[in-house]
Amino acid sequence: MHHLQSYAYGLLFALLGAAGCEHAGSQRGSSSSPSAMSSQAPQATRADQNRLHADVKFLTSLQPARNYRNLQSLNQAADYIKADFMKLENGHVEEQTFKADGRQYRNIILWFGPKDAPRLVIGAHYDVCGNQPGADDNASAVAGLLETARLLQALGANPKYRVELVAYPNEEPPYFATEYMGSAVHAKALHDAKVPVRAMLCYEMIGYFRDEPGSQRFPNEQLAALYPNTGNFITVVGRVGQESFTQQVQELMKTKAGIDVQRINLPAEMGLAGLSDHRNYWKYGYEALMINDTSFLRNPNYHLPSDTIDTLDFQRMAEVVNGVYAAIMGL
Repeated sequence: MHHLQSYAYGLLFALLGAAGCEHAGSQRGSSSSPSAMSSQAPQATRADQNRLHADVKFLTSLQPARNYRNLQSLNQAADYIKADFMKLENGHVEEQTFKADGRQYRNIILWFGPKDAPRLVIGAHYDVCGNQPGADDNASAVAGLLETARLLQALGANPKYRVELVAYPNEEPPYFATEYMGSAVHAKALHDAKVPVRAMLCYEMIGYFRDEPGSQRFPNEQLAALYPNTGNFITVVGRVGQESFTQQVQELMKTKAGIDVQRINLPAEMGLAGLSDHRNYWKYGYEALMINDTSFLRNPNYHLPSDTIDTLDFQRMAEVVNGVYAAIMGL
C-alpha cells in the first residue's frame, strides 16, 4: 500500500459516515470460539486459514524482497500465484505482460464464469515497498485472492459475471499513481476493449487485527471518543459518491464474515480514497473499492522489517475472505 501520512486524517474524517460495528471472534482474545464461527456454515465452504498461512509464508520468505527492482523474487511470486491458479480446473489462466523502465512485469489473471459476461474484478498487488517481508502489505491480500479463487472452484460457483482475479506488480513506489502500475495496465486494457465492468474489489492489507483496547489509533481525542478503539474490524473503503455501492458490499460481506465489517467513504478531492490498485479503475468510470484493515492506523509494522507473518491473525483473515466471497456471489 502506498504511504501517505495524511491518509490517517482523511480515513478517520470519513468514519463520520461509516456503519456501526459488530463483534466477532479471533485467535487473540476472542469472545467467540472458532467452533462458534464455523457453525455458520460447513467448514468445507469457508476459507481455510492454514492455506492462507502457507501462502503468506511463501511470499514473505522470498529473498531478496519482492520489490520492483528484484525481478527474480517478483517473478517467483508471480510463478507461485500462476501455479496455484492453474490447479483450479474450472478457471482460465492468463498473463498480461508489460514493460516499465526496460523491465518486464506480469499481471497474473484467473477467470471464472461466462466468457463474454460483464467483468467483476478482484485484485491484489504482490510487490512490497523496499526491503521488508510485507506480510500484511501485501502478502495477506494475495493469500486472500488465492483463497477466494479456491472457494470459487470448490463451491462450483456459477457466477453471473466473469469473475476475474488479478495479481498485480508495481503498486508500491516508484510506480504508484503511474501508468506502470499493474492495475493501471489491466484497467486500461478493459477500457480499450470496451469490456463492461460490474465492479472492482481490491484486497489491500487484510491480516492485522488486535483485541487490546487502544489498538485502533486515531489522530485526535474527539474522533477516538466516537469510534471503537479496538482494531478488530475490516473496512470497505470507497470514495464519496459510492455510498450505495460501498453499503451493498458491506452488507453482503456481513452475511458470511465472522468479523465486524465497517464502511468508509472518503472525499475524492482529498486524494485519499484511492491508495491502492482500485484507483486505476475509477479513471474509466468503473465502480471500485478497497478492503482494508486501516493500514498504519492499526499496524505499527507498516513498511518496516517487522511486518512479519507472526504478526497476522489468520482466523480473522479467513473471515474477510468469506465475506468477500459472499459479496462476489451477491453483486
